[in-house]
Amino acid sequence: MPVQDLRQWSEAQEHRVPGRRAPWAARAFVFGGGALLTAYGAVQMYEVVSVAGSTTWLQWLLLALFTLNFSWIALAFTSGLLGFLALLRERLRRGRPATPPGPLTTRTAVVMPVYNEATARTFAAVEAIRASIEETGEGAAFDYWILSDSTQADAWIAEERAYLALRSRLGDGARLYYRHRPKNHHRKAGNIADFVTRWGGRYDHMLVLDADSLMSGDCVVTLARAMEADPDSGIIQSLPLIINRNTLFARVQQFAARIYGPVIATGLSLWSGRDGNYWGHNAIIRTRAFAAHCGLPDLSGKPPFGGHVLSHDFVEAALIRRAGWSVYMLPDLQGSYEESPPSLIDIAIRDRRWAQGNLQHSRIIGTAGLRLASRQHFATGIAGYLASPLWAAQLVVGIALALQTAYIRPEYFSNEFRLYPVWPRFDPVRALQLFGITMGILLAPKLFGLILGLLDGAVRRACGGGLRLVLSALIETLLSALIAPIAMLVQSGSVIQILLGRDTGWNPQRRDDGSIPWSDIVRRHRWHTILGLVAGVSAFAIATSLFLWMSPTILGLVLAIPISWASGQLALGLALKRAGLLMTPEEREPPPIATAARAIEARNAALGYDDADGLRALHADPDLQAGHLAFLPPAEPRPRGALQPDHVMAQAKVVEAETIDEAAAWLTPKERMVLLHDRALLDRLGRLGG
Repeated sequence: MPVQDLRQWSEAQEHRVPGRRAPWAARAFVFGGGALLTAYGAVQMYEVVSVAGSTTWLQWLLLALFTLNFSWIALAFTSGLLGFLALLRERLRRGRPATPPGPLTTRTAVVMPVYNEATARTFAAVEAIRASIEETGEGAAFDYWILSDSTQADAWIAEERAYLALRSRLGDGARLYYRHRPKNHHRKAGNIADFVTRWGGRYDHMLVLDADSLMSGDCVVTLARAMEADPDSGIIQSLPLIINRNTLFARVQQFAARIYGPVIATGLSLWSGRDGNYWGHNAIIRTRAFAAHCGLPDLSGKPPFGGHVLSHDFVEAALIRRAGWSVYMLPDLQGSYEESPPSLIDIAIRDRRWAQGNLQHSRIIGTAGLRLASRQHFATGIAGYLASPLWAAQLVVGIALALQTAYIRPEYFSNEFRLYPVWPRFDPVRALQLFGITMGILLAPKLFGLILGLLDGAVRRACGGGLRLVLSALIETLLSALIAPIAMLVQSGSVIQILLGRDTGWNPQRRDDGSIPWSDIVRRHRWHTILGLVAGVSAFAIATSLFLWMSPTILGLVLAIPISWASGQLALGLALKRAGLLMTPEEREPPPIATAARAIEARNAALGYDDADGLRALHADPDLQAGHLAFLPPAEPRPRGALQPDHVMAQAKVVEAETIDEAAAWLTPKERMVLLHDRALLDRLGRLGG
């Protein structure tokens, strides 16, 4: 898996595919239409701010910020409109061959990277996916790998216990494998690369999952058949739907992804064509192409912009496409699922990492040989996070202009002779019209999804009928509008931290339903609330019209603490569920794969692996001890005299301890990990008293 050169590229290295044409008509519709809409919005905004016949520098700045922000929603509108028209006419043009039925002739590795995850959930997903694939009759074509990067001792031992138990249940022909890396070098990208370089040569394809992924057997087999039928495909991405969510925030996300997501994904698929993107999971990859072209280099400098590539999936898609292999999505493929964070704070934590990864792509967007569409994917990701500080800046400039109009006297004697003073005024009628146009363009993709849902009888009935579907869409829109200004400030803060050079790290994602302590919510949102109160009082003091114009933003910020609290409440989400609101077809009639995974998860949870102390479990079970030792790689030689403090302390404490309880109480988390990698210390641990 050679490291790729981002500065040089030769077409001689390409996997050439003659006769392939990019969907230029779709791209002209999306980008040309977006440009025309942006130009129209910019002209209208100019008319709003230049009613006095001249324009101040603040008004020019407001015009520039508005144009940048408007271009973002205009592009989303035209892409969504393309998807809406295609779905409405049931003509999904992807330029891909049909996938004929028949036995699979290739081998695929189903890989699940895990990082300090609950084994009850992850191993339930693997077991359910395996059983579903076996039911298709194509089970012999698939192997299953759990690739652990866990850095917590208890999580590591829980994984080994869950794996050994599952292997015991499935028997010797399970084709199920487990690997734990001593060091999680390059995080998830390094985890996958380690698998590819060590075992990838055995497989034609690998199906990459996330820790919260679920995929039906039919979906997996269809992806494998699509790969076989299209020898030029490098990555085929499915569209994961969100399921199994019950908190208020998560159910809003679940509803939005199900009703609006297909419109957005179809539009993206149509204009991207074979220059598509990859989201890091629920996708099948041609292993040989990935190994040859997706070795990621370390970027010069320190994080957040240097170091290893954080959001690796976009880069891998761009590099594999650079090499001539096709990357595309099947947005109508059923049976691909994931979950979402349970609260606003949880998604903000994940979003901070994504912000850093996307902004880091500013170092990669100029890579030699990339397709124009790949650069557009990078640009879209970068712009998605810059949009928040740009929106915040637009609000600040708007307030400054209103303040100037209300309190600063006009300049009666300027350098240019005028009969009247120059006032920074606005055209209120045009401003109101432009506001309506902007909101219409912003909300149109939601309307497109709602229309399609109402026209689809099965979806409409599963969502509780037409009235409940419309009411659910209104609830989702209202809650999203209240959350938007909070997200704006959170993302703006993330962007500022990244620009100041602060690295995010990589924390495991909280996946379970549940609330966050009130003190944490207040601590995270107190400044949002204070800023909302200050902005509200200031806007009202300047002008009532300014207060009304800013009221949606002010309201969201003032209510940031209760909104964040409510977002993680299981009771609120379940109350809406009982009322038949924010329902999705997959919630009304759960997919068999989800039902099976929940039953297995409940059985796994009853075993208590995730709640147990890893050292005590290892000490009490000789078979687990033997299994753990078998998993350990050969010890790396250590130069004499090169002592590691954690190893020295772990050795001293284990030697000093007389019982396992003493050792477990004395050892720190880092010392536990050192012990679990050392055969001699493990032998000493095993001889301690109970």
